[in-house]
Amino acid sequence: MKDTIKIPKILLPKSGVDKSKWSAIACDQFTSQPDYWERLDKFVGDAPSTLRIIFPEVYLEGEDKQERIKTINANMHKYLQDGIFEEFEGFILVERITPDGQKRLGLVISVDLEDYEYTPQNDALIKATEKTVVERLPARIEVRKGACLESPHIMMLMDDRKDRIIENLYACKEQFELAYDFALNMGGGSIKGYKIKDCDRIIDALDNLLDKDTLKEKYGSDRPILFAVGDGNHSLATAKECWNNIKKTLSGDDLDKHPARYALCELVNLHDESLEFQPIHRAVFGAGEEFVQYMKSNLAKSGGESEVKVVYGGKTYCWKVSSNASDAIADIQQLMDEYNESHSDMVIDYIHGDEHLLNVAKEKNAVAVFMPCLEKNGLFDYVVRRGVLPRKSFSMGHAEDKRYYLECRVIL
Repeated sequence: MKDTIKIPKILLPKSGVDKSKWSAIACDQFTSQPDYWERLDKFVGDAPSTLRIIFPEVYLEGEDKQERIKTINANMHKYLQDGIFEEFEGFILVERITPDGQKRLGLVISVDLEDYEYTPQNDALIKATEKTVVERLPARIEVRKGACLESPHIMMLMDDRKDRIIENLYACKEQFELAYDFALNMGGGSIKGYKIKDCDRIIDALDNLLDKDTLKEKYGSDRPILFAVGDGNHSLATAKECWNNIKKTLSGDDLDKHPARYALCELVNLHDESLEFQPIHRAVFGAGEEFVQYMKSNLAKSGGESEVKVVYGGKTYCWKVSSNASDAIADIQQLMDEYNESHSDMVIDYIHGDEHLLNVAKEKNAVAVFMPCLEKNGLFDYVVRRGVLPRKSFSMGHAEDKRYYLECRVIL
């Protein structure tokens, strides 16, 4: 396992860079709310910002896609040439205060993409938790294959039930040098980072998560699992696909040393008290009453005893679903996909937050489906036993709670 984790050389913006403008929310948030990104754009202005080196998914269908990608890659090179970064080799202990005042701890590390797979059933130490939508990868691959930098919004989960690793580090935080401390823009709360130089002992502690007796106690099986991807799986899958292409051109030591073999991410304990799973709702466009009744009648056949709320055209409906949240999510998504096969005008968007969903549905005449909420304590067990959940099955917090781009790493 020790080869799974790489001690990264992290690039941080120097003290003269306005970090509140530098750091931006994950690109897959507010996908139906361009006004969020327009306000952020105005706030950032001409200042250096990760907003200029990412591709917000709200713009993916725009006609200027290729021009955006060229600009993104050019901005990366410019930031390197302008010398706005300082380099630090080690991990970063993260203290994030979310908008509602919750404290979430994390550890910025890099992982070996050779030990990650996003296929439904695999023996990799790092597994996806949700189905990867391969159609979402090409635009991301276009950005990454021409990129000299990566900046992650990936949040990796570990099942540290005894709170021994990140929590113990945080108890000693006064011993570490402060890396950053600032307020995040657009109502994202605040963030602090501490530089961790002695990384080997942390890697040793993470190695203990793969103890066979520990695995059997948790999951009834010693089938190994180290981490599961909580947020940013499509970004990690993009990095994996780019690496698969790059490694075809390499041999010998170059295979181990090439920086694209690794991906930067933030590791978070699944049992962090602030980490609350939230449902990811569905806004269904190009469908109406017929779709609502199709879903209602077909879900009723499953004999479920629970309900989900649906709003369309000012009316509220209820669909009967399984009491097991993972099964209910799978049933709903499967029927939506089947309906979509014969109704090509139908489009599904994935929305974080009840109010965001209602606003999108009202403004765009969509069907608002309030999805069930997954229990986080059963996540690793489900992944070990059955593989990935349906795409967009859960979210770790609300949209504003998501990881902001901040740390960077050279990948050329």
